[in-house]
Amino acid sequence: MAHLKVGAPLAGVAVPLTEVPDPVFAGAIVGPGVAVEPDEDATVAVAPIGGGLVKVKPHAFVVADSDGHAVLVHLGIDTVKLAGDGFEVLAEEGTTIAPGEPVIRWDPAAVRAAGLSAICPVIALDAASVTDPAAGRIAAGEALYTWT
Repeated sequence: MAHLKVGAPLAGVAVPLTEVPDPVFAGAIVGPGVAVEPDEDATVAVAPIGGGLVKVKPHAFVVADSDGHAVLVHLGIDTVKLAGDGFEVLAEEGTTIAPGEPVIRWDPAAVRAAGLSAICPVIALDAASVTDPAAGRIAAGEALYTWT
């Protein structure tokens, strides 16, 4: 069975999904994963895996590899309400990107100042479970979890 290492899209503190202040993410309804509470200066979100950038919105993106593993990175909770304000898309939907390649520039501090959570769920879409979840301090690109 293949094991896919999913990297952290930004620096911060890795926490269980159950700590995400959103019942859909916290309940793993979208899928299993790990969240990252980003550092104030973690202003560029990078691709957690290599593959096609299948969907890009100012507040979220999905990367899918050639084996069909798709990972959702959601920048903050309810940040869709910001209508793209404070977010800059750096990579084009439909392109192929490498792990660690910049996708979106944003400002976690501004999200928090707007009264929203800046926590970032990193979800393994269509997965039953993930293993080796990171906990505590993590740098962008470090292994966040393994998709088995």
